[in-house]
Order: sequence, then structure tokens, then C-alpha cells
Amino acid sequence: MSPTPSARRLRLGLPRRVFSQVLLMQVAIAAGVAVLATGLFLAPLSNQLDDQAMRRALAIAQTTAQQPDLAQDLRDTPPSPNGPVQREAERIRKATQAEYIVVMDWRGVRWSHTDRKQIGGIVSTDPGQALAGKEVMEIDSGTLGRSARGKVPLRDSDGSVVGAVSVGIAYDSVRARLIHAIPGLLAYAGGALAVGALAAWLISRRVHRQTRDLAFSDIAALLSEREAMLHGIREGVVALDRTGRIRLLNDEAQRLLSIDDAAVGRSPDEALGAGRTADVLAGRVTGTDLLTVRGQRVLVANRMPTDDGGAVATLRDRTELEQLGRELDSTRGLIDALRAQDHEHANRMHTLLGLLELEMYDDAVEFVGEVVGDHRATAEQVTERIEDPLLAALLVGKATVAAERGVALGVSDRTRLPDRLIDPQGLVTVVGNLVDNALDAVAGKPHARVEVELRAEGRTAILRVRDTGPGIPPEHRELIFTAGWSTKKPPAHRERGIGLSLVRRLAERQGGSATVDEAYGGGAEFTVVLPEALTEPGPEPALTAPSAPQTAKKES
Repeated sequence: MSPTPSARRLRLGLPRRVFSQVLLMQVAIAAGVAVLATGLFLAPLSNQLDDQAMRRALAIAQTTAQQPDLAQDLRDTPPSPNGPVQREAERIRKATQAEYIVVMDWRGVRWSHTDRKQIGGIVSTDPGQALAGKEVMEIDSGTLGRSARGKVPLRDSDGSVVGAVSVGIAYDSVRARLIHAIPGLLAYAGGALAVGALAAWLISRRVHRQTRDLAFSDIAALLSEREAMLHGIREGVVALDRTGRIRLLNDEAQRLLSIDDAAVGRSPDEALGAGRTADVLAGRVTGTDLLTVRGQRVLVANRMPTDDGGAVATLRDRTELEQLGRELDSTRGLIDALRAQDHEHANRMHTLLGLLELEMYDDAVEFVGEVVGDHRATAEQVTERIEDPLLAALLVGKATVAAERGVALGVSDRTRLPDRLIDPQGLVTVVGNLVDNALDAVAGKPHARVEVELRAEGRTAILRVRDTGPGIPPEHRELIFTAGWSTKKPPAHRERGIGLSLVRRLAERQGGSATVDEAYGGGAEFTVVLPEALTEPGPEPALTAPSAPQTAKKES
């Protein structure tokens, strides 16, 4: 028998549900704000009431000191409970409801007081500042208790100080006013707290719906898993908000797009610049597995809208796959060419065997010379005009493939390219793409011809590839450089519409350009200009004295 489960312990502390925690915290915040606001209001209110009482006392004292006969009566009559100074002071005190009005001479002797017994005595507080001609406001204690006081000098008609006037207002009345205001303030604070609690409840309900009643620990775990997934996967992820601005980039997206965290908060056009990649991310180009080119990378993008009006785009790097596809195409072309050459070589060997069996030795020698001479002439023509070995080898190989496809591939008489290329691999990519496209355009057509022109102007390399194909319509001459755009049916292993886009990107990366126009006599002519593609030419080597006989010997 299994043991009886123990009773569940009562859990103390904060509730686990987000709704309850948010409600509790917001009610606590609202209560704290109400208490703080009440305290912050009461503190300056007390000071304000004190200031008002002192200013009122000072104003009464100033009014009393301005009475025209008060200074003369102070000088001409002795201090008396029924004297003119006492009568005038009591009249003003009753009219203003002050606690006391004391008129004193320059020695500090009282001439008036609420308590008549105090008349003729010395004041209990120091009247020095008022007798020195200064006005004083203070809260102090005297014979009548604590009061808010105002003291002013009393001057005669000549402006000389002959005494002072001190007016007091009971301080307890100020405190009573403050205490009387507290219930109203607490009522307002309670009302504000009730409104705050209602608002907290409404906000908590909204949070409850949006968080699907998850606990904070669950949300924290989901965020941790999200961060690990986003930064661990080998796909680029770009999240956009409802306004179309980037709000999230994972590490792979930053690598593929060559941007950093500074792009967050900006639109794709601002972060990437105008182009197909920005159009795909912004949703201006729709579809699945959209091809785009960013720098030297071929990317496949998919964009999915989200419930809040934003979108999430994923990016995959297909550069290596695209390169493998092109290498496969080249390999297949080479295999086809080798297969055709094998058949042609067999036919030539049979012809040579027949000539030898017929003892036509001179004709056999002439036949072999013509076959070898054709290949040698093509190779020599290319290597004489193009000194870079990679480009020369590429064009010799392309000439063989072109011949098997029934296309005449040649180099222009204007071709002159020294062996000073800074990036021969990049130019090989450009030439290979343009020649392949030209061969595809003219294959199967009569009198098919492709001509390549490569020349240097200072440090600038200029490439032109002309063909006798159908040409490019004017309305398509910019579209053909867009990634993913092609009029040809794509092969099974890869997409089309990448080669010309890469050509333009490579050219623009070096500050150059790639354009297409109509060739002379029909067809298309592609022109690529690459500034700063060559190094500075070195000085011509000087001829030494011993070299002249050697040259003469070779010429002889």
C-alpha cells in the first residue's frame, strides 16, 4: 500500500500567476503613490499656511504703524491702559481678529497689549531688529504662547524710528486649519487609490489575456529558450514591427546581411539600401523561397506575417549550393565536350589510319598538322592578347566547349590585358557568367558567334561580350540584373537569375558598372567597367649589353 500523501503545505509569498502578481503590484504602487502624494502635499501646505499667517501678521503691523497719530501719541503720552495708543491698538486688533498688537517705544516698553497688566513692562522677545528699522516675520513663543508674528519699525513724521509694532496671530489656528484639511485630502487620496485599483485590475486582465495565464518563471524560460534558439540556428531571422521597422536580428542574419545591431529600429531600406533584399524583407515582393543577392551571397528568403501586424523573415545562405550548381553545369559541359571530342578524336584517328594504310604519308602529315594547328592557333591567339593565366585558361576551355556546341568563340583584335590584375578570381567569375549566358543565347542558331573583348585603360579593366543572339529588349535591360529574374527555365538542381546579378554586384563593389546594349549587327553586347582593377604598371626593364647578342642569335 502506498503511503498516504502528506497534506499540501500552505504556500506563502507572491502568487505565481502573472495576473495576480501584476494586480497586486499595481495596487501596491497606486497605494504608495497616493500616500506619497498626500505627504508631499501636506508638507508644503503646512509651510504655506505658516507663511500666510506670518505675512498676515506683518501686514497688520504695517497698517498699524502707518496710523498718522500713533507715533506722536507714543511720544507725548505715558504708557497707560486707557491711553490713546492702547485704544488705537485694541481697535485694530478687534477689526483684524489678531491675537495681540503690541506698540513699544525705542526701549522695548509696551504701550499696548491685550493683557492690560503688561502695559509699561518690557517685551518678552528681542525687538532689536524692528527697532533697527527692519521688518521681521517669525513664529515664536511669548507671554501669550506660540504665535505667528510680524514686527515693523514705528517712525515719526521725520522718518526717525521711535518704536516698533508687533502683531501676533495664534499658531494653533494655523495648525487647526491644517488638521481640518487632512480629511478632505485623505478622501481625495482614497478616491485616487480606488481609480488606480480599477485601472490596475483592467490592465491585469489585459496582461492575463496576452500572457495566456503564464507564470513569470514560464515567461522567463520561454525568453531564454527563444534567445538560445535564435542565436543558435544557422538561419537568419529578421523580425519587423507593424510599421515595417526592424525590431530583431539574430547573429546569422547580421552575418548574411553584413549589418549589426544599429539596424534595429530602422526600415529595411534604411538599413540595407534600396534593392531586392530590402524589397523582400519589406514585403514588396511576395512568394516563397525568394532568391536575392546580398554582396557575394545568394540568399533564399521567406516572409511570414504575424498577428500584431509585423512580420518575420528567414534567410538561408545558398551561395555554396549555387557555386556547386555552377560547377556541376561546367562539369557537365566539360563532360559533353570530352565525349564529343572523343568521338571526333576517334574519327580523326580512323582517318589517319586510313591514310597510313593507303601509304599516303604526306597527306597524313598534313592532316595531323592541320588538326594540331587549329588548337594551337586558338590557344596562342588567347595567350598573346591575355597575359593573365587564369583568364587565358578560362577562354581556351570555353572556346572548346563553344566549338562542340556549334558556336565560334573568339577574342577581339582590340583585346590587350596585361598580367596586373588585383582580383583575377573576380574577373574570372564575371567573364565566365557572361560567356555562358552568351553561349546559351546563340546555341542552335546559324552562324552563331560570341566575341570577347578585354582591355586595360590605365588601371581600369573594360570587358565586352558580344553575341549574335536575339538580343535583350530595352524594357528588360535593367530587369535581367535583378536577382531571381530570368526568361529561361531553371534546371533541376538550382535557380536561375543569379549570374548577371552577381556580375553587377562584383562590378559595383569595385566602383564600376555592368550594362547591356544592342550589339552592332544585332544581338546583345554586355559591358563591364572595373576601375582600379589593375596595379600600376612597373618601369620597363632596361636592355643590358649582353642581351643584344642573345636576341640576335635567337632571330638568326
